[in-house]
Amino acid sequence: MNKGSWGKIRAFFDIATDEGFIIKGFKLIEGINGMFVGFPSQKGQDNEYYDTVYADKVVKDKLSQIAITEYGQEAVMPTSIPEAGFAPPPTPVESNMPPAEAYSDDDIPF
Repeated sequence: MNKGSWGKIRAFFDIATDEGFIIKGFKLIEGINGMFVGFPSQKGQDNEYYDTVYADKVVKDKLSQIAITEYGQEAVMPTSIPEAGFAPPPTPVESNMPPAEAYSDDDIPF
């Protein structure tokens, strides 16, 4: 994970699967409702950005939880995620911030 501050982007990171695949180009973004993961994207001929990697909501939520935890922020574990194969979330720390809500690709600022 490459931490920093590039506008609303707080970190860039890649993931490696158990099968040996490495997927590059994920972003940790500070949105208006908290942090979320932006998937790798590419600029189209119409100057819009389009995701080049897709995942269902459960996988997106798991990836967001892992990335935010790695970054050092507290996140709320969605209740629909099965526990198998993943470490439990860290013990909650009291915060004045509202809990993180689900994000969609529409929340990406570019």
